[in-house]
Amino acid sequence: MKEFGVFLPIANGGWIVSRATPLLDGGWRQNRDAALIAEEEGFDFVMAMGKWRGFGGDTDHWGSSLEAVTLLCGIAALTRRVKVWGTLHSILHNPAVAAKMIATLDHISGGRAGLNIVAGAYRGEFEQMDAWDAALDHDARYDLTEEWARIVKRLWTEPSVTFQGRHFDFRDCVSEPKPLRPPFLICAGMSARGFDFSVRECDGCFIGGRDAAETAAASARAKTLAAGLGKTIRTYCMMTVITAPTDAEAEAKAQKYRDGLDEGAVAGMLQSYGVPSSGKEGNAMTARAQGAFMTQTVVGAPATCAVRIEQFLRDCDIDGLMFIYDDYDAGLRVTGQQILPALRAAFA
Repeated sequence: MKEFGVFLPIANGGWIVSRATPLLDGGWRQNRDAALIAEEEGFDFVMAMGKWRGFGGDTDHWGSSLEAVTLLCGIAALTRRVKVWGTLHSILHNPAVAAKMIATLDHISGGRAGLNIVAGAYRGEFEQMDAWDAALDHDARYDLTEEWARIVKRLWTEPSVTFQGRHFDFRDCVSEPKPLRPPFLICAGMSARGFDFSVRECDGCFIGGRDAAETAAASARAKTLAAGLGKTIRTYCMMTVITAPTDAEAEAKAQKYRDGLDEGAVAGMLQSYGVPSSGKEGNAMTARAQGAFMTQTVVGAPATCAVRIEQFLRDCDIDGLMFIYDDYDAGLRVTGQQILPALRAAFA
């Protein structure tokens, strides 16, 4: 069964780095309304990322954000069906605290909780709060995250947990109540170590690629690795949807967003990833090359988008998509009423 979810606009600017998009302020009302529309229109899940520092630029992209699990607890109390997936960082949240937070979300939601695990990639984001250990390189952070995830899962199922590892020393640690159902675990690690962690410890993984062929290869790799471990894994991809009554209008809208690219914000994002810069001009050139859209993108009238999304799902052999919009109210309703029915029928 294919699943279709929504990446909530929990940080200002959303996932299009442009001065020309409709205002997404990262606030409660926009996120609440997006989740309620997603529930009404039959989406399967909503997810919120964890963000602690933005990327600057003219738009101060992602400079203002709510906390993911707290936000989703409010949303869980207002919804009845849609699954709620929150994000926690293993280098920031103690495993016992994380286990309790997600168990609480699960109880509020009646068993609909999920956890997106992030090992921590943005040094400046955590260094500002004294939560970055410079002695841990990329792979070592995933070693820590693997211990972290195993402790969390044990706290959800065992009366007490004693664990002595390289990064954590738990002694007769208890966590009650347990979740009503095992929360769905997902991770977006795409490096060799991150990929191994995602498949080994989680139920699903976010994958990506420069095109459908790369995405298909990543999905096949995940499923093959999971089969070798005697388990299954679900693969998901993020997708931005830009739609309008006609293809031409949708393309014009997308081009307006491209033309409004916030080079400073993209440069700040690249810098946070560790991409070296060569001064302001070099940053702008790199940013322009990246474009305003941060994910796979479909542009067109609803019927056109439905055909292209169906083809992408078939080409990539993935299990679900998490949609992103320029205008969440309009985008969610158009998707729910004119795109999802075609996709559900195609994969029935």
